[in-house]
Amino acid sequence: MKHIRSHVLVCGGTGCASSGSKKVMDVLREELEQKGLAPEVKIVETGCHGFCEMGPIMIIYPEGTFYCRVQPEDIAEIVDVHIYKGRIVNRLLYREPISHERIPNFEHMQFYKKQMRRILLNCGHINPEVIEEYIAAGGYAALGKALTEMTREQVVDEVKKSGLRGRGGAGFPTGLKWEFAKNAPGNQKYVVCNADEGDPGAFMDRSVLEGDPHRVLEGMAVCGYAMGASEGYIYCRAEYPLAIKRLNIAIKQAMDMGLLGDKIFGTDFSFHIKVKEGAGAFVCGEETALLASIEGKRGMPRPRPPFPAVSGLWGKPTNINNVETFANVPNIIVDGAAAYAAVGTEKSKGTKVFALTGKINNTGLAEVPMGITMREIIYEIGGGIPDGKKFKAVQIGGPSGGCLPEEMLDLKIDYESLTAAGAMMGSGGLVVMDETTCMVDVARFFLNFTKSESCGKCTPCREGTMRMLEILTRITEGEGRDGDIELLESMAKTIKAASLCGLGQTAPNPVLSTLRYFRHEYEAHIKDKKCPAGACTKLSGYLITELCKGCGLCKKVCPVEAISGEIKGQHLIDQTKCIKCGACMAKCPFKAIIKG
Repeated sequence: MKHIRSHVLVCGGTGCASSGSKKVMDVLREELEQKGLAPEVKIVETGCHGFCEMGPIMIIYPEGTFYCRVQPEDIAEIVDVHIYKGRIVNRLLYREPISHERIPNFEHMQFYKKQMRRILLNCGHINPEVIEEYIAAGGYAALGKALTEMTREQVVDEVKKSGLRGRGGAGFPTGLKWEFAKNAPGNQKYVVCNADEGDPGAFMDRSVLEGDPHRVLEGMAVCGYAMGASEGYIYCRAEYPLAIKRLNIAIKQAMDMGLLGDKIFGTDFSFHIKVKEGAGAFVCGEETALLASIEGKRGMPRPRPPFPAVSGLWGKPTNINNVETFANVPNIIVDGAAAYAAVGTEKSKGTKVFALTGKINNTGLAEVPMGITMREIIYEIGGGIPDGKKFKAVQIGGPSGGCLPEEMLDLKIDYESLTAAGAMMGSGGLVVMDETTCMVDVARFFLNFTKSESCGKCTPCREGTMRMLEILTRITEGEGRDGDIELLESMAKTIKAASLCGLGQTAPNPVLSTLRYFRHEYEAHIKDKKCPAGACTKLSGYLITELCKGCGLCKKVCPVEAISGEIKGQHLIDQTKCIKCGACMAKCPFKAIIKG
């Protein structure tokens, strides 16, 4: 039997791959060959470990040493010092942003300490392209139990009792959704996985599909058994090539082992799964538009009822859940509904995966129990705001969500609390903003996104978002008028009430939430013609303070000769000439130039 001295796990997810993890693995193989250590060291390419900010990530077992931002030029030292001599390469260890302490094991890092990794349990720890590793971690036990020990009704009841709610939007009870599809008449039924993750800053579903695709397949198969469906579709956007590749590998492996296909586990249950690549339209995240796209039609929403559970794909009963929802199912079936429901709040059970992005030290994926506060996520898991900047707001729920201010940091995260605060859970994107962020411009950014992604079918969404965007653009350019705020509020309410689908109904949310919590910024833009954050170029200028030493560097880089002054004397900026390019501020070695 071959003796393995070390297992070296290297993250091969999209984030780390973009930072050069493939090259790191190639150089590692070469170095091990040269040192004669290749037979004793096994290299495992894993999915996303979650700590994307620190990629490429490498974990060396049996010690479990966590190395971050590993580059090809670091490999020789890792092989010589750690793998050969058994010593830790301290400079490659993670350093906490506040204490600056070096942490050798990821379990002791603040980023992971408060997490409760259930959905992400295998991500970063197994090779997603090897089905045996998933099985060794308990994979397909849930499907086996459901098919051989439980009736269809018992499976549905277990999911209902767990309290699992849809992780892709409004949080509809999953078990109830399955029951509707199960009870709908028809011999042909379908299971659809919505992997059309389109929210800016969201990458939870992509990481699960890249790191643990079998978990999603297993959840879909259990659903198929429960509702009496024999076919399933995964609708995944083509911009996720690695996720699609690993899904197809996983489907083939499961088919070859009899875990998908005909007569699974020797029972009468058969289930086949196909991957449908989407073209990246945000509106196809809406379930009726998604179904139309699978059918080969243009992805446009349709009025409901009938709901997909009654008349969905090709007019047949169809159940649609997103990636994270299906990924919860194996745990519920294996551990039981009570164990799942023991985590979370009264109405929001289990854990939720969030994608932390924006002005935050620790960018990445965090899986936390429902009921955790925003402050815990941002400051304890996320490591706080970089460069000593002040926290301003967090945008949650994607373009359909809302922006919450500092006074809402202690809000407990659950479906009802977020809705009451003017936001929503959505898919789980968390975009953190600091004092340099203009909230009017944030509202403009998200509304521009939803306006561009509107299918154009209904007038309120098509025309309303366009008119609202025009007003917001005027305000950020210093041309705001009296009555613009009231007009925005009136239009937002009309669009929410009259739009056909969820895209239009939630499109005004970023505007309404910023008006609710940051109305003073709108008023400053309109009345004072000032951007408090200094982010709107046409409403902010540059000033030279008394810190100026008269070096003249700012004067040299100014493209329009707007700066005057003598050497060793105070310099001035002619605001009538200044084009607000910021070149002077970037060049000043004394930080004497500020926005004002």
